Amino acid sequence: MRTLNITISDIEYNKFGLKNDELTFSDFLEIVSEELIRQNLNKCLELADKYGLSKMTMDEISSEVKTVRRNAKNDN
Repeated sequence: MRTLNITISDIEYNKFGLKNDELTFSDFLEIVSEELIRQNLNKCLELADKYGLSKMTMDEISSEVKTVRRNAKNDN
């Protein structure tokens, strides 16, 4: 087994709620994955708001999805 040392700031350490200076690689991946998911979700929300999608109802979204799928089938 190998040991990998990663240096992070105190702010990052606290931000991710770390309690221990030693993590398994799986735990590290989980923390990084959760942060990437959070960042991507925030970006999606920003884009949805920017393009007015955040104001759409579920019925409107479903209708848009059906239209796109129908058009994709017709193009093939």
